[in-house]
Amino acid sequence: MLGAWALRWALPARRAPNGARPQPARVPLCGRRVGSLASRSLAAAGLQPQLDKFGGVIVHLAQLHAPDSLDQVTFQGWLQESVKQWRAEGRIAVWLHVPILQSKFIATAALEGFTFHHAESDSSTLTLWLGEGHSRLPGYATHQLGVAGAALDVGTGKVLVVQDKNKTTNAWKFPGGLSDPGEDIGNTAVREVFEETGIKSEFKSLLSIRQQHRHPGAFGISDMYIICRLQPSSFNISFCQQECLRCEWMDLEELAKTKDTTPITSNVAKLLLYGYREGFDKIDITMREFPAVYTGLFYKLYHRELPDTYKNMTEF
Repeated sequence: MLGAWALRWALPARRAPNGARPQPARVPLCGRRVGSLASRSLAAAGLQPQLDKFGGVIVHLAQLHAPDSLDQVTFQGWLQESVKQWRAEGRIAVWLHVPILQSKFIATAALEGFTFHHAESDSSTLTLWLGEGHSRLPGYATHQLGVAGAALDVGTGKVLVVQDKNKTTNAWKFPGGLSDPGEDIGNTAVREVFEETGIKSEFKSLLSIRQQHRHPGAFGISDMYIICRLQPSSFNISFCQQECLRCEWMDLEELAKTKDTTPITSNVAKLLLYGYREGFDKIDITMREFPAVYTGLFYKLYHRELPDTYKNMTEF
């Protein structure tokens, strides 16, 4: 997302009078040319706005050594003066991070044109677009990610299914739940299956992806629901009494035919049955890990399995 953001609205770097490139990003701004008493006092109190690599300004109110010492009038004066200076410098936008215990400054920022971008458990982030035309800042999360695990015992042809305790209809489904931030899809499936049923398993492949917009259970945003194929390594069920009404190993063909299931479970059961009978290579979307362009980071790539002759191709 940030890469797309940079391509959309990052300005060319300004050259210094001698033609040299400017210094790298994240250079402290406060106190450099804003010389009022409010600016100097906030700088002394620890507030040091930073310049990001896209030409925007980042302000963390959590930097203040003594947050209670800052009043709204002083903050408003500093913000007005700083925004004026940042506009004169050609900055693109301001990102204002406000801890929850300093929420009184949100209204002050709103009076200066700031709007909400997103909120987390202990802080909120506001933005102010300073560039030309409408804001081209990237939005926050647009999708909720749910993951379910279809744990299939290939020795018996039985698959693990549950009935949710708090549903109006007792439909069979694969156990699953929401993916945690920073959690891989396969790990979510394995974790959710264990938490709901007590069954240990291993991620094998991705089977399907469902996308649904304006989802009532996702606060009205879009929902991505992924079902993974898992290989169980334990078989004695100990299901969660708080979440599940029932849990059992069901014959896969029976699950594919029964009407007592959700539509997505029925369709994926038929897909899984096809793979079970004809070979999982016909349905599996497998995963490989590669180093990312960002130093020290990696990414997961999900795709149909390639033959080794293609997988190991090198350029001559």
